[in-house]
Amino acid sequence: MDKLSGMAMFVRVVESGSFAAAAAAAGVSATMAGKQVREIEQRLGARLLHRTTRRQQLTEIGRLYYERCKQALAGVALAEASASELQATPRGLLRIAAPLSFGSRRLMPALADYLAQHPLVSVDLSLSNRTPDLVQEGYALGIHIGAIHDLALVARPLRPYRMMLAAAPAYLARHGMPALPEDLSGHACLGLSNWRRRDHWHLVGPDGERNIPVQGRLTTDNGDALLIAALRGAGIVLQPEILLADGIAAGDLLPVLPGWAPPDQPMHLLYPPDRRPAARLRSMIDFLLSRFGPQG
Repeated sequence: MDKLSGMAMFVRVVESGSFAAAAAAAGVSATMAGKQVREIEQRLGARLLHRTTRRQQLTEIGRLYYERCKQALAGVALAEASASELQATPRGLLRIAAPLSFGSRRLMPALADYLAQHPLVSVDLSLSNRTPDLVQEGYALGIHIGAIHDLALVARPLRPYRMMLAAAPAYLARHGMPALPEDLSGHACLGLSNWRRRDHWHLVGPDGERNIPVQGRLTTDNGDALLIAALRGAGIVLQPEILLADGIAAGDLLPVLPGWAPPDQPMHLLYPPDRRPAARLRSMIDFLLSRFGPQG
């Protein structure tokens, strides 16, 4: 006899008050219902029900077994419902938070591909370099660069976030290509005003680490604005690889000091734990891991 079937029959007998009613609900004979309960009692070596011609009553062991059976059957039902949900067609709204440069340059094109594959899903993407509270602000997913401080969230690693140095060919033709990290001190360095130490660039390379004093006449709090300045020949820029890649590929920027850059930063896909993730969430997690995961 299947144990789960027997447990389900026992629960029906208890809740319906008779073998006949339980058997009718299960579509079997009363004899079969009685046989299933007796087989459980034989296996356990204990009586679960006191039976009379008119009524039945749970024994102490029967009452405990009944409660455990309900818990076990509820767990099975939850597992099956979760599996069904995972197989369902993704649909509904997903709110996602991501850093500005990564979100606009890499995530947005990927989301366009995802939406083409899942026509019943909508996405609300928020781009900001602040770190949002995913739960309090109602985001299903977040992409985070740097150390993780909210250990209650599920964190799935993505490819590291890399920075690099670059400048326009016209600038380098006028001022020369730096040969060593220390040469940066004599160049116009385009800085982000919201960096904690914008007067020093911390670089790691084949000869170890360097803290290079830098100076320049132009700072801003936006990486895209710095990119425009670099393309116009205003100086050397230190920005994410994803922000500079198109300019380098087009020949509008040249890498400066290849092999020297700030340490890579970890990047993670974050989301609140959920025993029954909606199909749209599960499909988005799988999609983003396939596109941006360590092996993606």
